[in-house]
Amino acid sequence: MSQTDLVRFRAMCGQFRWLAVFMVVSVGSLLALLHLVFPAMIAVRDGAPPDHWLGGLLFASPTAFYLFAVWSIGRAMGQLSRGRLIQNALSSGLRRVGLALGMGGVTSVFVVTNLTRVLEGGRGGWLHFDVAGMTLGMIGGALFLLGRVMDQAGRVQAELDEMI
Repeated sequence: MSQTDLVRFRAMCGQFRWLAVFMVVSVGSLLALLHLVFPAMIAVRDGAPPDHWLGGLLFASPTAFYLFAVWSIGRAMGQLSRGRLIQNALSSGLRRVGLALGMGGVTSVFVVTNLTRVLEGGRGGWLHFDVAGMTLGMIGGALFLLGRVMDQAGRVQAELDEMI
């Protein structure tokens, strides 16, 4: 990779980092407005607690994990834009993104459904057949494992470098 290509790659990584920050802040703000601020304003106006406030917050909970995954990608891209070695930035980034996507998928498929059953007095199923959530959970698990493999490869590489 030539010096010009490296500079361009780092610039694109920096731009991607700011895109990730913008996405997390904008989507996170909208979710906070929809699930926290507006229900609180309605409760104050009506003088009664909001009816479905907890349910709406529960349904939005997997999104918090997904936003953390986007934040982690942005963080890794920011590290690359500042010149950190690709293997180091990617291994930790893959582990964080994988864990966040996996937790979001598990939360979407199992936790939201079962806590909704508790909140609504036993109505509903035991499993939400959410193919997107299941897919993200599986991809998250695979990314987490790949991050661990990259960490191990980095340690082996460092050990081999010491021998030379």
